[in-house]
Amino acid sequence: MSETRQRRLPRLLLVTGMSGAGKSTVLDALEDMGWDTVDNLPVDLLQEFVHGGGQRAANAAIGMDVRSRGFAPDMLGELMHSIDGVEGELLYLDCSGTELMRRYDETRRLHPLAPDRPPEDGIARERQLTWPLRTAADSLIDTTDLSPTELRDELRRRFGGDSDQPVLTVASFSFARGISRTADLVFDLRFLPNPHWVDELRPLTGIDQPVRNYLAGDPSWGETMGRIESLLIDWIPRYWAAGKSYVTVAFGCTGGRHRSVAAAVEMSERLRAAGFAPNVRHRDLASTPRDTIERQPGRAPESEDELNQ
Repeated sequence: MSETRQRRLPRLLLVTGMSGAGKSTVLDALEDMGWDTVDNLPVDLLQEFVHGGGQRAANAAIGMDVRSRGFAPDMLGELMHSIDGVEGELLYLDCSGTELMRRYDETRRLHPLAPDRPPEDGIARERQLTWPLRTAADSLIDTTDLSPTELRDELRRRFGGDSDQPVLTVASFSFARGISRTADLVFDLRFLPNPHWVDELRPLTGIDQPVRNYLAGDPSWGETMGRIESLLIDWIPRYWAAGKSYVTVAFGCTGGRHRSVAAAVEMSERLRAAGFAPNVRHRDLASTPRDTIERQPGRAPESEDELNQ
C-alpha cells in the first residue's frame, strides 16, 4: 500500500464541461464541504479571485463554461496549472447527449449555444468546443447515470478531505442498462449461472446470503473471484503509484441485481482484508426484476436440467 501523500498547497479546482451536466450541483456540494466557490468567473479575474486579499488558505472551486467571459478551452488547462500558490486541477463533467436533451426538455431551458435551435445542435457544438478541456482534465465525472445525491457522494469521496488518500470504488451494474461509464476496470460476469431464473432467488439480490451461497456453489465462482482479487491487489497500487487518485472496479451482469452485486460485495470484503478501504456502489440494485431484461443477450433456460448445466 502506498503512503498517504501530503498536500502542501490549497487546491484550486476548475469545474467545467457540458452545460447541464451538473456544474451547479458540484459547486453547491463543494461549498457545503467548506470550499470557496464562484460560478461563471471571467477568466481575467481568475488571479484576483485566487490571491485577492493575500495568500490563499482555503480550497477553491471555479465554475466556467461556454457562458463565461474569456472562456478559451485551448488555454484554460495550462492556465489553471500555472497559478502560483495553489495546486490547480481541472474537473470535467460529461453526460450523454440523450440525457442532456432530456434535462433541457424537463427544465425548459435553452442551450447557451443554441438559443434559437434544437438543444442537440448546441450540445454537439459544445462537445466539440470543450474537447481540449476533456482531454486535459485531471479527473472526469460522467453524470449520465448519477442522481444528484450520488453525485454529491462521489464528490465527497474525491474532494471531501485534504489527506489526498487515493479513492477505490467497487461497483456493480447492468449491461442491459448500459456499461458503467465511470469504471477503470470492468469484469463481465454473464458467463455465470443467473439466479434470476431460480424462483426463490429472483426477488432477492446479490447482497442476500442465499444468492451468494448459490453463486459460491458454482466451481467457477471461487476461481474467478480469486484471480480477480490477485489482479487487483497487484494493479491498484500501481495505478496509485502512477498518480491516479481514483480507481473504480466495476462488475457487470445482465440485470445488475444478482451476480454483479454479489461480486462487488465479495470483492470489497476481500480487498478490505488485504488492507484496502473500498467504497461500494450498486448502480442498478433498485431496478425491477424483468424477464425481458434478463434474457439479454441470451435467453431464459427452458428446463430445470438446462438451468443446472
